[in-house]
Amino acid sequence: MLEDNELYKSTFSEIGEIVGGGTPSKKVDDYWNGDIPWLSPKDLSLNPAMFTGRGQNSITELGYKKSSAKLMPRNSILFSSRAPIGYITIAENDISTNQGFKSIIPKPEYPYTFVYELLKQETPSLESSASGSTFKEVSGTHLKNHEIRIPSHSAIIKFHESVKPLFKTINLNEKEIQKLIEVRDLLLPTLMSGEISVSD
Repeated sequence: MLEDNELYKSTFSEIGEIVGGGTPSKKVDDYWNGDIPWLSPKDLSLNPAMFTGRGQNSITELGYKKSSAKLMPRNSILFSSRAPIGYITIAENDISTNQGFKSIIPKPEYPYTFVYELLKQETPSLESSASGSTFKEVSGTHLKNHEIRIPSHSAIIKFHESVKPLFKTINLNEKEIQKLIEVRDLLLPTLMSGEISVSD
């Protein structure tokens, strides 16, 4: 049995399911503006949060069925694998992504906190070994087979219990920040137009 301070070799495919994304045809209006959140790397460039529940766009059930998009369950780890490589966020709820992501659905024995931090740690190595002629990309096979070193299960659980409150606090803070951004975006046009003033 491994001690808490020991590490052993593994791969990302052994700690979770690696899932790609897809994009419904943008020529079909019936595929868009539905109830299924849909994320692109651009969304994370605009809002690089630890937790993400939605992007700028959403798709319909029909759009989901007519594309290769997959629904990632809550606490999946979403990883932008191209254009650019390296945005990482935790799914706050069920969410789909475009093909610019290779996401990890952690196995039950691997907490999302651990997988998130592990993927952050391995991102420079993944990026340096990415390939592609038009732009660099981390393929699903590459991510699955990427060699990692992980501690014992007891050490992983200790880590999770230690950082889980911090992750929860960050999530709550990000929600409050988002609310303030929405209020700002609502009020700014009326302030600029003179409809209301700061004194009001």
